[in-house]
Amino acid sequence: MSREIILDTETTGLDPATGDRIVEIGAVELINHLPTGNTFHVYINPERDMPREAEAVHGLSSAFLRDKPVFSAIAQEFLDFIGDAVLIIHNASFDMAFINAELGFLRRPSIPPERVVDTLHIARQKHPGAANSLDALCRRYGIDNSRRTKHGALLDSELLAEVYLELIGGRQTALILEASVAKKAVAAVAAHVAMQRPVPLPPRLTDDERAAHAAFVAALGENAIWKQA
Repeated sequence: MSREIILDTETTGLDPATGDRIVEIGAVELINHLPTGNTFHVYINPERDMPREAEAVHGLSSAFLRDKPVFSAIAQEFLDFIGDAVLIIHNASFDMAFINAELGFLRRPSIPPERVVDTLHIARQKHPGAANSLDALCRRYGIDNSRRTKHGALLDSELLAEVYLELIGGRQTALILEASVAKKAVAAVAAHVAMQRPVPLPPRLTDDERAAHAAFVAALGENAIWKQA
């Protein structure tokens, strides 16, 4: 069983080294590349003001976040949810810088880069020279992102789960697998050999019924279909 976590964050800015903090985390669980419905979502009080530029991106204001838990209060729940799964993130260096900064403030171990898959890197390899933002990839793959009027960590994770499946050829792989299973089922039916009873079942017709049938056929004349076999 392969477990992966699609992950996204929203922040107060672009650089944790200058005091920016995480304000939202959204995550979606995949098992064997398919969403299980198990998600993680939390808003976080960044313990600082929200710049207008950042609020314009995700719509999260200082007033909205004021009564939300701080990162230290949700850190263990977050770590329990991701467990040891591979993390699937779009532009992973950005989100991981913030996550590891928050973990560092709590003196917890950072998440190593080998646990992370960057879908932006995959998209750039698959579509060199093309626009590979999350919105651009949704348009390219026909994924409905009409609800994405602003950035939101959980919604973006759900959209990225669909994009990721396309990037790795998941839908095509699923169709191939389905065809393979069907082919094997047909082959199994074709190879089936009907078992013969060791002792034939006793006849259900009585002697009187056989005689009545013979008389009926005889009365039909020489051209009866039963006599042409």
